[in-house]
Amino acid sequence: MIHQWLNGRTLLFIVAAAIVSSTIFYSSYLSKKIAEDEKLRVETWVEAQHTIINSNNEANLTLAFKISLENTDIPIIATNEKDSIINDYRNLDSNKVKADKNYLKNKFDEFKQEHEPIILVLSEKPYIANKYYYGNSLLQREVRYYPIVQLIVAGLFLTITIIAQRTSYISMQNQVWAGLAKETAHQLGTPVSSLKGWVEVLKEAAGTEKLGGEIEKDVNRLELITDRFGKIGSNPHLEEKNIVEQVSFMIDYIKRRAGGKVKFTLNTEGKQLIIAKISPPLFDWVIENLLKNALDASEGKGSITVHIAELPPKILIDISDTGKGIAKNNITKVFNPGFTTKKRGWGLGLTLSKRIIEQYHEGLIYIKNSEQGKGTTFRIELKKPEA
Repeated sequence: MIHQWLNGRTLLFIVAAAIVSSTIFYSSYLSKKIAEDEKLRVETWVEAQHTIINSNNEANLTLAFKISLENTDIPIIATNEKDSIINDYRNLDSNKVKADKNYLKNKFDEFKQEHEPIILVLSEKPYIANKYYYGNSLLQREVRYYPIVQLIVAGLFLTITIIAQRTSYISMQNQVWAGLAKETAHQLGTPVSSLKGWVEVLKEAAGTEKLGGEIEKDVNRLELITDRFGKIGSNPHLEEKNIVEQVSFMIDYIKRRAGGKVKFTLNTEGKQLIIAKISPPLFDWVIENLLKNALDASEGKGSITVHIAELPPKILIDISDTGKGIAKNNITKVFNPGFTTKKRGWGLGLTLSKRIIEQYHEGLIYIKNSEQGKGTTFRIELKKPEA
């Protein structure tokens, strides 16, 4: 699925690049054709000026005036043979010429860079001539800037398409996750119910009461896991709960399975009641997963500290260990599906934890800091309920 998405994105880039390249090529061709045409028009216009100055033929003068008046788009500035502006210009803003004494000079410098002047020789001896410098018409400028506009449009199109594709892909991924979780819960439901019945039988049978009690704990655990999976993909009901109590319960649960060489500490800055809106089964799952990861990183020794603090409008929960830490190149990958450094496991624990905290609880979960050989701190941020 990811491969197909990447191929689709590559194809979009190729198509967009082809469109932009062909547009730039064709625009360049059009620009050259328009430039040739405009040069010819200016030359014709200059000839018309020559006719107006020198001819006495009424027919020629009429045609020359007509040609002169037809130029309404190509800006022209006239100078003498020494490039001194003689205050003769066409198709420039008269108001700007009057208001800004440098306007005409600036335009002259601009035209000088764009095209060679058309020269009208008035006298050979002494040499007297008018030079006509001209700029690009509005059409020429539009054609030149069109590829840039096209590039911007193509970029926006690509961006919107990629965002839409990514959103669709993430949505599809979420549906797969939700479907898998619900199907797992459904499949577990029947055997768990059956096991609960057999546990009751064992508890009532003589000599198996203790065994039945121990098995009942594991069956209850399976039932809790089934309930958690069942809530993935649905809108969980958030309740106002005491975070200190919830976290303390999960610490006790993990502590019983940790052995005596790992020290657990809960620091709440003296507070016994910190209220947050959570889905208890899912929130417990996240805390359990982070504590298990901390325990695995500790490799049977060291300390695990949970620090809970109220910093309105947030509640911060830091879970720190003194374990092996996370390599810098892996820090950005730990929440990715399938990423794991363990020999066993699917690498889904932190992915699900991120989904539970950020999508269901509208909070944040991230690595606050990590240093190899010294340990890691995960942080959860939850919104403090409004009073």
